[in-house]
Amino acid sequence: MRNAFVQELCALAAQHPNIALVVGDLGYSVVEPFQAAFPDRFFNAGVAEQNMTGLAAGLASEGYHVFTYSIANFPTFRCAEQLRNDVAYHGLSVTVVTVGGGLAYGALGYSHHAVQDYALIRTLPGMTIAAPGCPMEVRSCIRYLVANPGPSYLRLGKAGEPAIHIEPPDLAPGRWVPIKLCGVERRAFLATGAALSAALVWADVAEYRDYAVFSLPLWGMGAKSVQESQLGAFDEVITLEDHLNDGGMGSWLLEAANASNSKCRVRIRGLDATVCGEVGSQSTLNRIGGLFPAL
Repeated sequence: MRNAFVQELCALAAQHPNIALVVGDLGYSVVEPFQAAFPDRFFNAGVAEQNMTGLAAGLASEGYHVFTYSIANFPTFRCAEQLRNDVAYHGLSVTVVTVGGGLAYGALGYSHHAVQDYALIRTLPGMTIAAPGCPMEVRSCIRYLVANPGPSYLRLGKAGEPAIHIEPPDLAPGRWVPIKLCGVERRAFLATGAALSAALVWADVAEYRDYAVFSLPLWGMGAKSVQESQLGAFDEVITLEDHLNDGGMGSWLLEAANASNSKCRVRIRGLDATVCGEVGSQSTLNRIGGLFPAL
């Protein structure tokens, strides 16, 4: 996903001279193509993520669409005040790009577990959440965010995510993207972000082989209103996300279902909070947390 991000950002920056990239002294071996092509629009704020976010807000107030880039926990929880007061409150075109969402950096322990970020970001009014499930969805998400500038959060995996789509799919906030259809769909998995691969594994389990699979790469506070018609087509939807069960996309969908009096049963499958005290590989922690079926 990281390579798809920088490739797409460079292509769009060539068309949009107001696109800038600010990093927190990391991303090297990934961000160099942008730095080389647009040196006047590339800034290294150092290991000072709060300053990075303030700098981004200042640039955005002067007409730039700024992308900040860091490991998932640092430009979110460390910068919560700057995101709330500087970016979201003023409706500025800052896209917070995080790498290693979920448990991608699980071997580094809880300080690097990004399993509460959706809960934080989705409470900020006007903030669009972009959580692509594969490299092609990354490209589509960036294209949408550049075409619709404003406060946004782009959550990337770390590396090695499988290619699901042949080409970038057409996206809109709240729109479910079909991945696997079974003919007569009355039950479905709805995944956001890197949990899309988990949804495909679950859909291959005998008990769930008649479940359709959808991806939700774009969502947020403003996209709840379009959930009623999509939920109405199903008797049951199981959400999947590499985020704690509380406060994430599943909770967001439950709120949307409740507001629309939907009769669809929504079940949440995320990560159990026991993973917060664990250290290990992403695959191991995802199974401990319950995101994937037990072996």
